[in-house]
Amino acid sequence: MPDYDSEGLVTAWIMDGAGGAKRIGWSEIRRGPEPGAGFQWIHLQQLDRGHARTWLGDESGIEPSIADSLVAEETRPRCSLYEHGAFLNLRGINLKPYSLPDEMHSIRFWVEPNRVVSVRREPLSAVGDFEDALARGRAPRTPGEFVADLSMRLVDRMDTVITALAEEADELEELVLNATLSNLSAKVSEVRRVAILLRRYIAPQREALNHFSLEDAEWLSQRDRNRLREAADRVTRFAEELDSVRDRAAVIYDQMVERRAEQMNRSMLILAVVTVVFAPLTLATGLMGMNVGGIPGSDDPSGFWTVTLLATAAGLAMAAVLFRWARWI
Repeated sequence: MPDYDSEGLVTAWIMDGAGGAKRIGWSEIRRGPEPGAGFQWIHLQQLDRGHARTWLGDESGIEPSIADSLVAEETRPRCSLYEHGAFLNLRGINLKPYSLPDEMHSIRFWVEPNRVVSVRREPLSAVGDFEDALARGRAPRTPGEFVADLSMRLVDRMDTVITALAEEADELEELVLNATLSNLSAKVSEVRRVAILLRRYIAPQREALNHFSLEDAEWLSQRDRNRLREAADRVTRFAEELDSVRDRAAVIYDQMVERRAEQMNRSMLILAVVTVVFAPLTLATGLMGMNVGGIPGSDDPSGFWTVTLLATAAGLAMAAVLFRWARWI
């Protein structure tokens, strides 16, 4: 048997079934848990090569089709039940520093009565918090409790991000009537994009959790089933909230389009008024400025000011008529 190092192994724990846990290495993983001594959790990093992938394919005892699912590129949340275990693919929002709110990373589980094998590509803050709880002596007692606890942690982080997204939509609704449209356009587009992206993965997660809660196994208690259903219900609420945020973003965008059209209409009205007022005046002043004989008032010292006053009065009268007409329509 090859001597593995820690390449590809993120962490591994053995739970004693009474709330305690301790870290283990490859030697304990290869031996497996002793009968009645709790269960193991083996958390692996998805790598194209490495000891973890070799262990999954050659020595884990996991069926090849299930091992392929654990490292597959397809990451849509789903659940598949088998006679001797269950495969569960979930996604979580990463709240680690410098992570974008729409970064949902996949974590896959193979759950057996005495072992849980999980595989991830990117770190998840929910898993890090879960490990901290294990180190503090707050370990799950069964594989079912393990999945229920970690699922609730994933859902809690969704709640944080989706609540912030809804609050941002509230702020945009308040600003759309007062702020400059060019400053809001990018924000509205980003809120709508994030809502659509999150919902794409959150909605299937509800079905995956509900399906897993139907597993008929001794290690999945009624309390665990209830917590899984609670997590699924919260995911349902999140999907509905994301639908609401997406629809509100569309309404905000429509309001922005209406405001932009209204501003354009006002600009066109002002341009029309200026054109109607100054076009006749331009014609009149052009005629008066011709360098030919017979121009009225050419010999009158006050002729210039007379023409200026008449043109101004005519312009003001036409502008008043046009603005009153614009209010009537």
